[in-house]
Amino acid sequence: MSDDKPSWRQLRQRLQQGDHLLGTFVKIPTMHATEILGGLGFDFVVFDQEHAPLSISQLEIMIVAARASNIAGIVRVNDPTDGNILSMLDCGAAGIMVPHVATRAKAEAIAKACRYRGGHRGFANTTRAGGYGTASFAGHMDAQDREVVCIAMIEDVSALDEIEDIVRVQGIDAIFIGRGDLTAALGAPSMTSAETHEVVAPIMAAARKAGMPVIMLSPDRKDALAMKAIGASAFMVSSDQGFMRSAAQSALKEFAGPMV
Repeated sequence: MSDDKPSWRQLRQRLQQGDHLLGTFVKIPTMHATEILGGLGFDFVVFDQEHAPLSISQLEIMIVAARASNIAGIVRVNDPTDGNILSMLDCGAAGIMVPHVATRAKAEAIAKACRYRGGHRGFANTTRAGGYGTASFAGHMDAQDREVVCIAMIEDVSALDEIEDIVRVQGIDAIFIGRGDLTAALGAPSMTSAETHEVVAPIMAAARKAGMPVIMLSPDRKDALAMKAIGASAFMVSSDQGFMRSAAQSALKEFAGPMV
């Protein structure tokens, strides 16, 4: 572990402090991308169970790679049931991200699934998260409730009806504003369009008022700066697939044509 890089276990604390954080999506079912990203100094990765073919057994290996590489491994779950969330956390994930949280009731349900005290997470300290039984009952509960990150994705226009309540739910540590789904629902031309921003702005305003951290996926630094100006502190850029594609495209361009 680098002496100057905070522990992956501090992600929740750093989110709450408003630290500048950078992450990316990981979609390829392998540990290598996660190890590389951790070594480079990224703060977190989001394993995309929603939009990538990631099984629980594959995710477990990726979570281990994240812990070993000192990068917080969050799972974007495709099934926000208590059982699936529990499996990911017991495997040692730093947290979970849940798509389409459009109501206070859903926000409360996922928050409770992530917490022991004040929630209803099924208890087991014999898991990786509990050090295979080395953590005491109270110690394991304290550590998990202190460290596990619960992120609600706001990506439905209907969420605006309850956004003031959603961002105040105890146990939700941050929201991720899904501009992709919002843009598609609005029929807007891009996620940075004025039409999309009209929906994003009140979500941001509600989060600022409640002191809720906001995570944004940004296509470039200019957009990230614009999002930071209205309240975002954590950012995601591209994905392992995207990085591979852009690097390969750059190499192809550099080496294409006659070598004379």
